[in-house]
Amino acid sequence: MDYLWLKAFHIAAVATWIGGMLAAAVTVSAIGRKAAEKAADRSMILNAMRYWDRRVTTPAMLLVWALGLTLAIQGGWFTAPWLQMKLALVFLLSALHGILSGTLRRLAGANGSSSPTILRYGPVVIVIALLAIVVLVVIKPF
Repeated sequence: MDYLWLKAFHIAAVATWIGGMLAAAVTVSAIGRKAAEKAADRSMILNAMRYWDRRVTTPAMLLVWALGLTLAIQGGWFTAPWLQMKLALVFLLSALHGILSGTLRRLAGANGSSSPTILRYGPVVIVIALLAIVVLVVIKPF
């Protein structure tokens, strides 16, 4: 497949993945702060987020990994420090995605446990990591 097509699909998958992660992070943060919310409303929101996460966000993340690794192999960039830093940030975002998915599952469960307070900063971590990744890819400072 042509490099520009791979890059275009990679960027589209990144936008979808990050958008889904931000939606999940904001949902977890909001639900965690509003314990007195009606159980029916809470359940509907959490189930909708879980459905979106399973059907859209997770496949987008997998596509980001597949296309990104393909681009890195084609470009021969694995020894480049900027790519190694980018991969570390993408691992961080992937781990955060897993934590958010698990938290959505637990919150939607019968016991409706509360979310970890550290996830309150999830949206900020996502945005900062995304900005750092964009700078690394565009500027390639190392």
